[in-house]
Amino acid sequence: MDQVPSSSPDAQSLPTCYRHPDRETGIRCTRCERPICPECMVSASVGFQCPECVRGGSGTGHAPSASAPRTLAGGTVASDPRLLTKILVGANLLFFLVQQTSAGETFTDRFDLIGRAWVPELGLSLQGVAEGQWYRLVTSMFLHSGVTHILFNMLSLWWIGGPLEAALGRARYLALYVVAGLAGSALTYLLAEPTQPSLGASGAIFGLFGATGVLMRHLKYDMRPLIILLVINLIFTFAPMFNIAWEAHVGGLVGGVLIGYAMVHAPRERRALVQYGVCALVLAVVVIMTVLRTAQLT
Repeated sequence: MDQVPSSSPDAQSLPTCYRHPDRETGIRCTRCERPICPECMVSASVGFQCPECVRGGSGTGHAPSASAPRTLAGGTVASDPRLLTKILVGANLLFFLVQQTSAGETFTDRFDLIGRAWVPELGLSLQGVAEGQWYRLVTSMFLHSGVTHILFNMLSLWWIGGPLEAALGRARYLALYVVAGLAGSALTYLLAEPTQPSLGASGAIFGLFGATGVLMRHLKYDMRPLIILLVINLIFTFAPMFNIAWEAHVGGLVGGVLIGYAMVHAPRERRALVQYGVCALVLAVVVIMTVLRTAQLT
């Protein structure tokens, strides 16, 4: 994870990761004792090891102490730790390009998040999640309203998502992204006006913000820069002149914090059960909110 600068003497005295000299860290490999950042951490039976020690005993010829490299959260270490983030950015860009075509307006109306409304471009029937179009809760996460909107979201996804994917592993990272995004969509559906369309990846990205905060606190990193960035985002979120769906941001943030806490703090002996169990619980809340709002509107 990218290390954030700090003005405190303790933070300035921290060593830097031997593979990423720009990142300060308080964690060391339990075998070679070199400092390692979250992206380089591999969970071992005791503490964390660096990738070189896991692969081959740091060049000493000794067999690695773990049968399979693991991330801080227990996921499998991948050769490309940012692969899913690249795919998610590419999917968002692809959807945005489709939105810019001649049929883009109809495409957006068909897949954005709307509770229940008549959309003339789509015919005479009512449209929306309340009409059984639950897929809008997912597809709206990949649509954007303009160049500035998608540029800001994709930069945030790359900066926050890449290091988080490396720390969690692909499966856990994808579960966090999807479930936090759905939490944002469901809260928007529950609280927003049913005729007000909503779109954007912000709910999922705020979920990544929340999980990053949990991870940074666990690693005892200076959280002030992240808090400042989050506060600025929340100010923009609630400023009326920007017309932002604050419900998606709040829902995604809460979902991200809950899932992130489970990912980072789950006990080793039943780690996967706790991690995916919390994802399932948040998803159950999403379903409950959706069902309640649908019953209210219909």
